[in-house]
Amino acid sequence: MSRIAAVATALPSHAYPQQAITDLLAPIVAHDPRKQALMRRMHASSRVATRHLVLPLEEYRDALTFGQTNDRFVEEGTRLAESAVRRALAEAGVRPDEVDLIVFTSVTGLSAPSVDALLVPRLGMREDVKRMPMFGLGCVAGASGIARVHDYLEGHPEDVALLVSVELCSLTVQKDDDSVDNLVASGLFGDGAAAVVLVGAARAAGVHGPDVVATRSRLYPGSGSVIGFRPSETGFRVILTAGVVDVIDANFAADATAFLTDHGLGVPDVATWIAHPGGPKVLDAFQRGLDLPAGALDRSWASMAAVGNLSSSSVLHVLADELRAPHDDHQMGLLFALGPGVSAELVLLRWPEAAEALAAA
Repeated sequence: MSRIAAVATALPSHAYPQQAITDLLAPIVAHDPRKQALMRRMHASSRVATRHLVLPLEEYRDALTFGQTNDRFVEEGTRLAESAVRRALAEAGVRPDEVDLIVFTSVTGLSAPSVDALLVPRLGMREDVKRMPMFGLGCVAGASGIARVHDYLEGHPEDVALLVSVELCSLTVQKDDDSVDNLVASGLFGDGAAAVVLVGAARAAGVHGPDVVATRSRLYPGSGSVIGFRPSETGFRVILTAGVVDVIDANFAADATAFLTDHGLGVPDVATWIAHPGGPKVLDAFQRGLDLPAGALDRSWASMAAVGNLSSSSVLHVLADELRAPHDDHQMGLLFALGPGVSAELVLLRWPEAAEALAAA
């Protein structure tokens, strides 16, 4: 097994209440007063109270090209990633030159060399560090990133690995696009980054975070048009349909319970649920499908209210909040997310014995 040593988050300094964002975007996104009214209702029902934006709010009035927004993604995204990584490494007690693998994920910008390559000299990592940038997984990538890092560490138990997620979703909001997809997305998604330090089993002694026990991936055929992005002349145009909830209702509970059963567990055996806050209807579908007790997804709801949906970074922000809470020995947790495909990733977690960690430390 691998073990999570630290999770750190980073947010842009520009933070605004939902109403202020709505007031600025409504006349830019929708010219029809009826569509503006619909947009306002959607934003108000999103359960998002505040969002952090990579640009000052007034700059979203500007008609930026795809190239200009992508330049901002590379510049600001690298800066946010560096902040999150430095904090995560410090919390884990790991030097940058001890990192053996860095996995980077984003779906809101492009660069070659990728952001992980830009981070290596800025952080003082080794020149032989292994790198694996991932693009296209969207909201599921935070969970998938942990799973793929875990796969690597199973074969490299003495190594240290780093997962970095940066999502600047506000740069993808389309002006003059009053489609329902864009109206919903413009009120739900925020900007942020996260970094996770994981260690192989041979280095886990003294590390207080949870073990990654097992992972499972699912890809649901015929759902490719449900959620995603379409590249266009002005950037990434979001695809965000009501079909996401239908996919969850039809598949997720059975997949999650089967995964738990394969490890001798049932839903009542899981004390900690770390769900990607994809939106109110998504969280309600998770709760309903798994028949979870009241309050089981409170951290996901709280994260969505505080910063919005951060795509791949969101579930890592929820995980960071969860790691600050006390946990019992051998407490089980399930971290999960859905993204384009539609794809799902489940990560089974178990907290170690406190006495074991203290003795090793």
